[in-house]
Parts: sequence; structure tokens; C-alpha cells
Amino acid sequence: MRILVTGASGWIGSASVTELIAAGHHVLGLARNDEAAARIERLGAEAVRGTLDDPASLRAAAARAEGVVHLAYNHDFSQMAAAAQTDRTAIDAFADVLQGTGGPLLIASGTLSLAPGSIGTETHMPNNATHPRLANAAYTLGLADRGIRSVVVRFAPTVHGAGGDHGFVATLAKIALEKGVSGYLGEGRNRWPAVHRLDAGKLVQLAIDKAKPGTVLHAVAEEGIATRDIAMALGRFLDVPVGSIPDDRAAAHFGWIGMFFGADAPASSTRTRELLGWAPTQPTLLEDIAAGRYAGN
Repeated sequence: MRILVTGASGWIGSASVTELIAAGHHVLGLARNDEAAARIERLGAEAVRGTLDDPASLRAAAARAEGVVHLAYNHDFSQMAAAAQTDRTAIDAFADVLQGTGGPLLIASGTLSLAPGSIGTETHMPNNATHPRLANAAYTLGLADRGIRSVVVRFAPTVHGAGGDHGFVATLAKIALEKGVSGYLGEGRNRWPAVHRLDAGKLVQLAIDKAKPGTVLHAVAEEGIATRDIAMALGRFLDVPVGSIPDDRAAAHFGWIGMFFGADAPASSTRTRELLGWAPTQPTLLEDIAAGRYAGN
């Protein structure tokens, strides 16, 4: 199958491209510039030019494919509403092309805010008011009624691995070095799910090959790691002390990540594993930290 992948040169996208090619698909990677195009071609995919804020380029790229994996997103927290609207416009562009074909349209979402204080499952529907992007996932699922094999993959908030991760844990490592302490909030019992980027890429491939229309999947290898354990692992590797940060100092110590790191947000992938036969095999988050994947630089 010819599959268009947005975010193909990125952290999860590059792993997904590799898995899709290994499974026999011809991958078209959306590239916004020469540098992205070169990275995509090194993966063995075909680079096609386009950007998320140019719907015409998205429709043209999707017209060359039989399905779309939409992973690109602007994660600027200062422009959440605008980013979500750009994402919705991109989804509409892909849906216009795929309508009535039965082809897959897979988009990325997240597991945060599913079921605070309990274990979020694939059947939980998030409160769309918590983040404007969440409504796009619900909208995409409804595209099954338009003859599109719509799939939503909710990724764990930490997608870890070797090289290139600029997400939550990399940010925590930088903060630990800057502040001289690897911190956690309160007692640090709140749980944080995680998945290795290579396992996540494999799930994307399986979803393209097997998932039915209107399916929600969880890219979660570890249901919930106590944030105190994450802080301790970072402290050991970075050789800084580990300590509790009072809740009222979360923003001052952690900055923007403080609003997320204090959440108790475990998530299950039991149904995903049963549906697709997905079985994560890569190192755990704590193993990656111990191996030096997060040196804080």
C-alpha cells in the first residue's frame, strides 16, 4: 500500500516509516524543507513537499497515496487553539481525498486526561475541554461513516529511546541539572505511562495493516511508572540529589512541565495488544535513563 506519513522525519514518524517499509509498504514522507526531505529519503521513503498550513499541498500528497498516517503536530503550548485548528484542517484535507475509498487515516492523540486517578483504557473518551486537540480525535473516529478506515493512536506522554527525544523526560533531565536536584511533586506516587519509540512505530504499522474503522489504540508499553522512580533514575545517572518539590512550587521549579508531571495518569494497552497482537520488546524508560539516553544536554 502507498502510505503518506506526516511527521515522517520526526521522533515517532521515523520509526513508523521504517516499520511500514519493512512490512512492504511504499511510504511517502511529507517534507517541509530540504533537510526533512533528506532525512526521509535516508529512511528509504519518498519525500513529497508540503506543510500542515497548506491544505492544497496535503491534498495533493494524499492523492498519491492509499492511506495516511498523520503524526505531525505543532506542540507550542502558547498557541494550542491555533495548532488544533491547523490539525483539524489537515485532517479534513486527508478525509476529502480518502472519502469512500476504505483507505486508512491514522492520527495521533494522547493518553493524558483520560481517567484521572484511575487506569485509562481504549474505551475511555477524554474530556475534550482539557485540550483543543482532543476534539480532533473524536472527529476522526466519526470519519468511519464516510468510508474511511479511521484510527486514533493515543501515545503515552513519554515516548523514549536512543537519540533525538526532546520530550518530557529530556526536559526533566535539563531541569535537574539546572536546579541541582532531580525533583518529583509531593510523594511522587503519581504514575506516568511510557513507550519506546520503536515499539510505537511497530504499533503504527500494525494499525495500518489490521485496525478496523473507528478503532482507538494505546501506544503504551508501561502502564504507569511512579514519578519518584523516574526522578531517582535521573538523579542516579546525572549524579544530583533527588527531592520532593511542594505542589505550590511546581511552576517555579518545573516550568511548563509542572502542570503535567503532577498528574496521576496511568493507561492500559490490554485491548490494543489483544486486537493487533502488539507485544512491546524494547527497553523500559528506567532502563533507557540508566543507559544514558537522557544526559540533560
